[in-house]
Amino acid sequence: MLDEKTLTIVKTHPGFIAAMDQGDLSTPGALRQYGVPDETYQTSEEMHNIIHDMRTRMIISDEFSSKYVLGVILYKDALERTVFSEPVPNYLWNKKGMLPFLKIDQGLAPLREGVQLMDELTEFDELVEKAKDFPFIGFKYRSLICSANEVGIKQLVKQQFDLAKKVYALGYLPMLEPDIELHIPDKKQAEIYLKNALNEELSQLDHDVKIMLKLTLPTEADFYHDLLGYPNIVRMLASSSGLRQTEADKKLSENHDMIASFSRALTEGLSYQESDLEFDFHLRQTLHAIFNASNT
Repeated sequence: MLDEKTLTIVKTHPGFIAAMDQGDLSTPGALRQYGVPDETYQTSEEMHNIIHDMRTRMIISDEFSSKYVLGVILYKDALERTVFSEPVPNYLWNKKGMLPFLKIDQGLAPLREGVQLMDELTEFDELVEKAKDFPFIGFKYRSLICSANEVGIKQLVKQQFDLAKKVYALGYLPMLEPDIELHIPDKKQAEIYLKNALNEELSQLDHDVKIMLKLTLPTEADFYHDLLGYPNIVRMLASSSGLRQTEADKKLSENHDMIASFSRALTEGLSYQESDLEFDFHLRQTLHAIFNASNT
């Protein structure tokens, strides 16, 4: 759980957040990128076994170091998984010195007023109870903006902040992710509505409540930078949102005081067919590039 020492680490230490929280819907795409075709597995359990093997290969690599990686976002499946007989979040904290975060949303609700809110959190209480047995310091949750609908975006941001207050009261750092669909034609206007809604919620938030904000890389460099003036924001993160790694790194480097929380861009170029030497070489290049883009 969160304490002042950990909060200082989150706020001041260099590095970025590795997003390893692919769920049922996003895992097939991640596995295809890793070179594993869909026909390799038949069941959800088999699929998650393979993605766990991929994550484990990354985590145990000497290249996957706290020199680059500040924290890791995990899917609920990781609560039942181990690395060298140690629970995944414990291994990350005890052996790698990385802060573990848990993804707690249960996917997206149907599209309405241009947005997809978080679906009902029917597992929330159960996940919170399970999380107490592990060294998690925060919870991450995502919703999606699909068009520049001001009313919908306000509702989406309010839902994110309402949950943030609940999560922080439980002793965890909320990581809000009001994501924007990368290729919508009115993305720039959606960013304006999102920033206005964030300003409105942040101006009403008790100064004692601390949050992390994970945002889609903006059209205009440093567009969200002035939000860091609010004392509530411990760290601002950027998602790669499906961008290729080189493009994501370039755009991130243009946004100061914003660090990566990449998923697809983090595993790009890695393949299960590679030897350990080749795998580590590609991983080192990726980590180094994302770290540099996060610390410009």
